[in-house]
Amino acid sequence: MEKDIVNIGKSVVIKGELNGSEDLTIEGHVEGTIQLRDHVLTIGPNGRIKAQVFAKSVIVLGEVTGNVTASDKVDIRDNGSVDGDIISPRVAIAEGAHFRGSVDMQRKVAAAQPAAKPAAAASTPAAAASTPAAAASTPAAAASPQPAVPHRVGA
Repeated sequence: MEKDIVNIGKSVVIKGELNGSEDLTIEGHVEGTIQLRDHVLTIGPNGRIKAQVFAKSVIVLGEVTGNVTASDKVDIRDNGSVDGDIISPRVAIAEGAHFRGSVDMQRKVAAAQPAAKPAAAASTPAAAASTPAAAASTPAAAASPQPAVPHRVGA
């Protein structure tokens, strides 16, 4: 299956809302909102973005000013720049990249845990959450302190 990839050239300027259902590479200037929720957004080395970004995966080689939300990964490559907050389960920042903002590494697994254990949640969720010994006794609850480690490292 051939994947469609759209390119926005470096002489193109877009102001407003940009939505799409295919992978996109931006070498030009975009201001506003970019939504490619199920696709990859690549900001090329010449790309200059002043927008709120929502995509499956975001690769930054140029400059982004604004918050970036990715359901899979945000990758700031060498010479790439992000000035804004990042929300993504996976974040990579290369040596030589610039980043100023906060990182929230929400995990998909954490959102699925309450639905996966409705019987345990119905018994005593407040007691399990308030006492460390009770929280450590359930396998799903014992795994929950682990996501806190990336938050401390990223913050």
